[in-house]
Parts: sequence; C-alpha cells; structure tokens
Amino acid sequence: MKQLKSFPENFFWGAASAANQCEGAWQAEGKGVSISDVMTNGTHKEPRRITPVIDEDRYFYPSHEAVDFYHHYQEDIALCKEMGFNIFRMSVNWTRIFPNGNESEPNEAGLAFYDRVFAELKAAGIEPLVTIYHNENPFALTQECNGWADRRCIDYYLNFCQVLFERYKDVVKYWIPFNEINCLTTKLGNWNHAGILNEGTEFFTDQIDNPNLRFAALHHQFVASARAVKLGKAINPDFQFGTMICHITVYPLTCNPDDVLMTQQEDLMRNCFSGDVQVKGVYPYYIKRYFERHGIEFEITQQDLKELREGTVDFYSFSYYMSNCISSDPTSAQVSGNVMGGAKNPYLTATEWDWQIDPKGLRYTLNHIYDRYGIPVMVTENGLGARDTLTADGKIHDAYRIDYLRQHIEQMRLAIDDGVELIGYTPWSTMDLVSVSTGEMEKRYGFIYVDKDNEGRGDLKRYRKDSFFWYKKVIETNGEDLD
Repeated sequence: MKQLKSFPENFFWGAASAANQCEGAWQAEGKGVSISDVMTNGTHKEPRRITPVIDEDRYFYPSHEAVDFYHHYQEDIALCKEMGFNIFRMSVNWTRIFPNGNESEPNEAGLAFYDRVFAELKAAGIEPLVTIYHNENPFALTQECNGWADRRCIDYYLNFCQVLFERYKDVVKYWIPFNEINCLTTKLGNWNHAGILNEGTEFFTDQIDNPNLRFAALHHQFVASARAVKLGKAINPDFQFGTMICHITVYPLTCNPDDVLMTQQEDLMRNCFSGDVQVKGVYPYYIKRYFERHGIEFEITQQDLKELREGTVDFYSFSYYMSNCISSDPTSAQVSGNVMGGAKNPYLTATEWDWQIDPKGLRYTLNHIYDRYGIPVMVTENGLGARDTLTADGKIHDAYRIDYLRQHIEQMRLAIDDGVELIGYTPWSTMDLVSVSTGEMEKRYGFIYVDKDNEGRGDLKRYRKDSFFWYKKVIETNGEDLD
C-alpha cells in the first residue's frame, strides 16, 4: 500500500480562543456590556441564567474576569510560540471597540489593546485568524432592537467591520465573520448567536423561541457576512473569509428508512443550510420548503439575494467535537452534545458531560464537506472537555486529552489522503476558558492550565499540561509524530 499523504508543508497548526471566554476586564478602558457579561455561571445540572440587570450580590458572572487574557496576553502568546503555533484563532470583542454597538466612532483604547495583541503575535511569527463575531453581541443592541432580529444590526456590524478592516488591513489576512452561524437554526441559538431575548426567557438552556425572529436574525447575519466579504476585499483583495459551522455530524441509529430520512433532513437543516448560503450564495430548495411547511416568514429583499451571491466565502471552517445518532424511536437512549444532543450511539464512549467521542466521524465529516463545497477546509474547533488535576509539583497529566486529539489528528491525515484540501487545525482551546454551555471553568479544554475554579477562586497562574508538550512535538514534526 502506498504511504499516506503527509500534512502540507504550509499547514496551519495552532489553537483557538474567544474574547468573551478568555479576556475578562469586562469594564476596562471603556468596554461596554456584552451579552456574555449578563450570563451567570452554571453546571451540567444547573443552567446558566440570563440576567438583564447584573446582580453580583446574588450571582457569579464568569466572563467578568474569565482567565484575564486582557492582562496575560503576552504570557499566553509566548506559550503559544513555545508550542510552535503558526496560527492563533481569536475574536475581537465588539463592545471593546463600540461599547453599545451603535456608536459612530470607535473606542480607541479598545483598538489599542488589539494593536498590542497583533503586534505580539507578529513578533512571535504567529498568523492571527480573527473571528469578528463570537457570541459577543453588545447587550445595548439587545435592549434597543432585540439583537439581530432587527435589520439595523447589519449596518452596526458593518461599521464595526470597516474599522477592523481599515485598522488591520496589513496585519490580519484570515477572517471569520460569524462563529457557528448555523446555531441560529436551533432554539438555543437565540441568545448567544443573535442577542435575542424574548419575553419570559430566564435560562440559557430554556429560551422562549419565535422562529420568525430567529430565522430573520440568521438571514440578517448572512447578509452582513456577504457585505463584510465585499467590503473587506475592497479594502484588501488578499483578505480571506471563511464560514464557521457548528458541525453536528449525524448518523441514522438503524437502517430503518425512517431513521435514514430523518438523518438526511437533520443534516441538511443543521449542517448544510448555512454553508450552502455562505459558500454557494443561494438559499437551497429544502430550506424554502421548510419555511413554507412551518409558516416561517421574514423579509428577504432582491438586494439581499444579490449580495448573498456576490459575497461568498473563500474557505470553510467548522467545529467538530462529537457526533449523534438520529432515531425515529422516541424511547431511544439520548446523549448530550455541542448545542444539541441525539440518540446514543452504542459503538462510542462519551465524556463526563455526555458528549460522544467519534474520531472517525471527523474524517467522514471532512469528506462530506469537501465533496459538497470543494473549497479549502479548516478545523477551527475540536477538543475534549475534562476535569484536570493540578498535582503538587505543578503538573497536569491529561493523557485522556492527548488520546482524544491524537485520534482526531490521525483521522485528519486520512482525510488528506482521501483528497480533502485541509489547510489548518486550531483545536479548542489554547488555554482553559469559561465554558459557554455551562459557565464552568472546571470543564477544561486547554493545553495551558489556568488556576481558577468555578466560583472564581485562584491566582490565574498558567501551567503547561502534558498535552502542551505533546502538541509541541506534533507541530515540530508537522503531524508525523503522534506518540
């Protein structure tokens, strides 16, 4: 048998982060309140609360300090350089630049912070991959217009983009307009992904839903993304833009044709719809019929459709953590997952948070994506959430994380050998971060351990995990040495 193809020589190796989960400094130097700043902590059993009025006497808000990347960015980037990163996925917090989201002039102190971050990355030889919008909607826009349910957010967002593109036209090449944009196909996406707070919503995992508003918000983000692509390329034609999909890979639980049909419908709705709009520039036939069947109506103008065709993305990026099964049997055993769960797969194990571990599903997914779109692909989130133990001598022995990542990287190489044009890998996450789904710190993903617990106790000291040294070796050998 011929030897497997290797990772390309110019392959991007790094890791990912998000401003609302790592930066902290939630009121520093003119920063406004974002939607993450009004979310309390929680657990796998206790849901996070959304509190329009911040009450720090009753609740703990983990984003307020997070892991304080704002004051530790030099140390954290130095650790990234030590690991050998040539790319670092990060986001820009909208409220650090426009505190309420709708100002005409940016907050210079906020821009100065990102000036320093980008300068530090450049000095380290690390390419920034910037997510413009990563669950950091200004809370003032929720109050003003219920977030992205209102078309006005398109112009507010484009004003934000223009400032970033002009300021960093010679610094940043790779941009992702919206993180996991397809989450707005689910009820859970209202808050984090659109800043929609419908009356009666108290808990993040049990939101009041209005599908007309939710799909209008998704449409507004599609249009905003397309306009951002056109705007960015007018400023710097070398800019590269990508979609970012929360890929919930699904299999039929059985060969019952009902399970197979349900799986196909689920895959089209959750995984393909948003990619089809952003990569192909059109609303696909199946989603039009879905809207008709469910009585979903919102404004789509001819100008919108023109802009969607003209503002398609250059690469496809996605998050992959787990897979689920789809079953027509309402009594089938269920598991959890990123954004949504599904039927339990009897062939897979699961994490403590009930997310199934499926490395081969990543190869399947990469082939599925590349077959559908035929453009370069990045895996921009992939990782294992687990409870890590800091030993007395300052070590973290996370062999379980190494095993998870090793198996997924092996499957990435097999996908490359299949012919997939995979260009980058930024697993979640660089350092331990606040979990979006539960608000916990102790559901850890990072290569770098941060001394902080679920209640905010700890000195924020950074420690290199065993996975830190393992990943350093993986990068040094361009994916050849996974032992």
